[in-house]
Amino acid sequence: MKKNFPRVNLMFFALLILYSLTACTPEPTTPDCIYPPRKPNQIAPAFQSGDIIFQTSNSRQSKAIQLATHSPYSHVGIIYQKEGSFWVYEAIEPVQLTPLKTWIKRGQKEQYVVKRLKDADQILDEQALHSMKTIGKQYMGKHYDFYFEWSDDRIYCSELVWKIYKKAIGVELGQLQTLESFDLTDDEVQRKLQERYKGAIPLDEKVISPAAIFESELLITVPN
Repeated sequence: MKKNFPRVNLMFFALLILYSLTACTPEPTTPDCIYPPRKPNQIAPAFQSGDIIFQTSNSRQSKAIQLATHSPYSHVGIIYQKEGSFWVYEAIEPVQLTPLKTWIKRGQKEQYVVKRLKDADQILDEQALHSMKTIGKQYMGKHYDFYFEWSDDRIYCSELVWKIYKKAIGVELGQLQTLESFDLTDDEVQRKLQERYKGAIPLDEKVISPAAIFESELLITVPN
């Protein structure tokens, strides 16, 4: 005997299926849909000193970095709590502490993702954080390294984060690469390389990218 289901139930069932198919569909530039970038004005109270924050920068070189690394994230810094407020220690021009809200507003659509060491509760104690801040002070005020050289004379954003974690607590966030290991085929990437190096591209230069840190297995994403 054929049963007739109420039209309302059928419509609800169809909408439920449609939602399940689309809810986890990431945007082209988003690496996954489990932990999407936070929306503007959603500053969570669960931040901790030592957290690592990522965004899509609005800088002139941001697009080239995204294309070369196949990642939407082109800027990264370390969150610290200071006198009841959150700040981001970052390598821009020059290396500096920036209020978290100001840092977020500089990013594309004010979106960001925060990551944390898996064992942060055990590793990032007061002594470890003190060591990170002490190591970080040697870079304060240094110029931004537009040539991505692996020296301490100038420094770029992901290099700052990587070296602080490595020198302070012996943790390597992401594998170091060489410049030639990135995707350098896009015209935008080639234009930026020629602009910087005038043909003498140091393909064997040691580099750490925001994408490599983002993908580190030592980190977990802090949920929204």
